Amino acid sequence: MIRNYIKIAWRSFMKNKTFTFINIFGLATGLVCCLLIALYLNHELNYDASHKKGDRIYLLGTIFSRQGNENKSAGTPFPMGPAMQQEFPEIEQTTHLLKAFADDKTLLQYNENGKVKSFYETRGYLTDSAFFNVFTYSFKEGNAAIALKEPNTIVISDKIAAKIFGEEPALGKVIHINSNTNGEFDFKVAGVFTAAKIPSHIDAQFFMSIKGGGIDSYIGSSTDMVSNNMFYTYFLLKPEADWKGLEAKFPAFIEKHTGKELRAAGVGKKQYLTPLKKIHLDTTTENTATPPGSRTYLYILASVAFFTLLIACINFMNLSTARSAKRSTEVGVRKVLGAEKSSLIRQFLSESLLMSFFAFLFAIVVTWALTPLFGQLAGKDLNMSVLQHGWLLVAFFALAIITGLLAGIYPAYFLSSLRPVKALKGKLSNSLAAVSIRKFLVVFQFVISVVLIVSSVVIYNQMDFMREKDLGFEKEQQIVVPLRSSTAKKMYASLKEEVGRDPHVVSAGGCYFYPGIMNASDMRLYPEGKTIEDARLVFMNYIDDSYLKTLQIKPVAGQLFSKEFATDSITKVVLTEKTIKDLGFASAQQAVDKSIWFNWQGRDYKFIIIGVVNDFNFQDLRTPIKAMGFQLADSNFNYLIVHANASSIQHVLKSIEAKWQKLNPNEPFEYTFLDADFAKTFQAENRLLSIVGYFTLIAILISCLGLFGLATYSAEQRIKEIGIRKVLGASISSIVLLLSKDFLKPVLLATLIAFPIGWYAMHKWLEDFAYRTNIGWSVFLIAGVLAVAIALITVSFQAIKAAIANPVKSLKTE
Repeated sequence: MIRNYIKIAWRSFMKNKTFTFINIFGLATGLVCCLLIALYLNHELNYDASHKKGDRIYLLGTIFSRQGNENKSAGTPFPMGPAMQQEFPEIEQTTHLLKAFADDKTLLQYNENGKVKSFYETRGYLTDSAFFNVFTYSFKEGNAAIALKEPNTIVISDKIAAKIFGEEPALGKVIHINSNTNGEFDFKVAGVFTAAKIPSHIDAQFFMSIKGGGIDSYIGSSTDMVSNNMFYTYFLLKPEADWKGLEAKFPAFIEKHTGKELRAAGVGKKQYLTPLKKIHLDTTTENTATPPGSRTYLYILASVAFFTLLIACINFMNLSTARSAKRSTEVGVRKVLGAEKSSLIRQFLSESLLMSFFAFLFAIVVTWALTPLFGQLAGKDLNMSVLQHGWLLVAFFALAIITGLLAGIYPAYFLSSLRPVKALKGKLSNSLAAVSIRKFLVVFQFVISVVLIVSSVVIYNQMDFMREKDLGFEKEQQIVVPLRSSTAKKMYASLKEEVGRDPHVVSAGGCYFYPGIMNASDMRLYPEGKTIEDARLVFMNYIDDSYLKTLQIKPVAGQLFSKEFATDSITKVVLTEKTIKDLGFASAQQAVDKSIWFNWQGRDYKFIIIGVVNDFNFQDLRTPIKAMGFQLADSNFNYLIVHANASSIQHVLKSIEAKWQKLNPNEPFEYTFLDADFAKTFQAENRLLSIVGYFTLIAILISCLGLFGLATYSAEQRIKEIGIRKVLGASISSIVLLLSKDFLKPVLLATLIAFPIGWYAMHKWLEDFAYRTNIGWSVFLIAGVLAVAIALITVSFQAIKAAIANPVKSLKTE
């Protein structure tokens, strides 16, 4: 019996190839989209799931309060963790982690038989000996329990080990590390780990021991719990510990150990805990080990996946019910020949289920093939495996079956209930209810499609706005050369001098930080006559006398640092307009030559404002411009910035590389471009644009497939009417208009419904940006025109085909 059902179903598929293809391809495409995004969501929601003790690991965070404002940070002072462990029995183990925050890349060198091999590596951290007892890492070489107990030891990933040592064992070998964060030291390899397939918010490529480096000497024996909030402190709690109860004890601890010092500094502090598995999506906490994921983006992508699949399922059901009307004669004949209602129901359901099963199989194959490409698009290491994602495949198989059942129920029960006489006369195909439902579903599909179009246009406009916005400095043709080793830092003056002789170079300058990367230095400054309670947070950069000129940051009042002014010393500062405003000065001119103060561990330091420059964005555009100051330094710069002529970039790069190799042959020449580095600050938005854009095209394609199928069905149903109209003199254009307008009306209605929905959704999304584009009328005009044009093209193709058909042939069909 089952074999007979399948045979009849297959014959039906072959007889109606267009409908079968549209149904299977449309549903499969929707399943592929949903599966790909489900893999992405699964990836984002399962961060840090590989750590065996993960349910007991918590990050200690800090809430700073100043002048009535609060902000949450993942950073804490180094002494706070051990002090809390000593006081609270709930804490089983404490470990610290420090990101190599001053290194966009770290220089690793290995001396192999007198030949120095140099590599730039990213994602370096410093930690203590307890780290691998708290977190779970799979060691390929070495022992995790004792890996970092000795000073000046390092644990590296298997990728770095292979790059530096090839197939030789890495354990015990010595790597010379040049770090702006930790200084320049030799480190012995104490372990090699294999990166887990499950992602972690600690995306480390290597871990250096805190003991023995520059940070170790910086920490010293300090017990200060007010400043140096740059360490990540993790607690491993005892199995029975109540983390909320522990958190409630923190205010008393802060008051006891550092309340007096905090009041003297004019700062308030609260400590809180974040469970390990919630860290990645905690967007309220700043300065975590890696940038957090965005729940907003996950909601957007989940909505895109859901509605794309919904469109596909609607198409599947819509076309299945529309096609079923053509089979009324078949039902009548089979019932006359003795077919039972139950057998007809099973036949129609089996056909629908078989199509949905084929769609599922096709979707699995395509998803498996596209997962690596989608992973590159999303910037994630995605994969699809039966072992890891078996539950996901089962869920989607069930979804495909449910879709098949829902699509088959209407024709199965409706047609099987028809009386043979009525069925044979074919008087059921265009009931008002069926037509109304199909039109409603077309409207619903295009509402989703138009909302996606509006979203894509707004996201594109925001990205274009961010790319084109005047940031307050010149970011084009700026070459950034990192200076990592002591050799590179010492040769800075010579390198800058030689580069400056090139006529194709506009200017060159040195700095500790530059716009687009983390600025790790700040001070709390207050003007003369005020107290520390009036201090304002100001980010500080340490530069040479030509840095501001190189980035074309313009003076507003006073003067910039210059070789001509001997008074430009470490006690002089240049501030931005935002800083001057925050400090309470009436104008930039009034601030020049005024004194400002900085208190560090009870000692006051005085600075003189020699100049004021324009505000500029040194952080991403989600945040407003913040206060910035500059001090003059004469050495130890982390970067050389070279401003080249637009037409001479390649020449200047070759020139800098030649001078680099001449002065420092043992280190590789590396560079980036400032505009590309700053663009990384909105990389997540660019990826969102790409994903939403592609899936919008797919949603439109699926909607058009459904519209095409319904237009084909409508033309077939009205073939005799079209023939009569042509015989009576109707023109081709009038027939095309007649067939098209029935489908254009729902599309026009859909655009009107979609516009306010799209506006509201994108308005909420744009609220995350301090600097954002406006949602103008042109957005809706573009979306509306696109939707109508796409629908018209889809429908008119079939309408024209029906209109130009020979009327004699059309009238012979009955």
